[in-house]
Amino acid sequence: MMKIKTISLLLMTIFVSGCVNSQNNKENKPKLIDTCEGCEAIFEYGNKPLRAIDTLPGFFSTSIPIKISGTIFLQDGVTPAKDVILYVYHTDEKGLYSKKEGATGWAIRHGFNRGWVKTAADGKYCFYTMKPAPYPKSTISAHIHPTILEPNGKYYWLEDYYFEGDSFLTDKEINPTLPKGGTMGVLKLTKEGNNFVATRNFILGKNIPNYN
Repeated sequence: MMKIKTISLLLMTIFVSGCVNSQNNKENKPKLIDTCEGCEAIFEYGNKPLRAIDTLPGFFSTSIPIKISGTIFLQDGVTPAKDVILYVYHTDEKGLYSKKEGATGWAIRHGFNRGWVKTAADGKYCFYTMKPAPYPKSTISAHIHPTILEPNGKYYWLEDYYFEGDSFLTDKEINPTLPKGGTMGVLKLTKEGNNFVATRNFILGKNIPNYN
């Protein structure tokens, strides 16, 4: 009788565990919020181990090396968000999304100046890269594209990073009404050693249409 009870308890444990895992898998299923062309590139890190700090390829050959860091918070704007992936990509110093030979997936469109960081318990992120240039023969300001992937599977684009002093900046970029991610994207770069540095924080879901 005791043996039967033990087996029954074991089967019940396996059943409950399976239900929990199934629910977790369902909750973590990728879900695009709003519309975003190319946001699925955030999943293209492959087997690369992600850390809170990353260095993009262009950093090693640029004349204007930059370091951008910050903290990603939960919706309360206070609690650091853990295990959030931030994907960034941008043009090179000629304003082009230059790609490497043999590029596949979104690397064909986004070029090789791209990278991924993943926050730890403190919610902090940091990436080193080159300062991008505006598109050739264009009046669009230089920018860095950021995309967020939350642990629950929600992913969406954020307000671009821009740079103070860019002559192509528009009033909408300088004074956004509802910046996606909750913070203004225009960065003021200051010299720190050999790098130009800036800080920008994000709040998950802030000003993201259809987030809830």
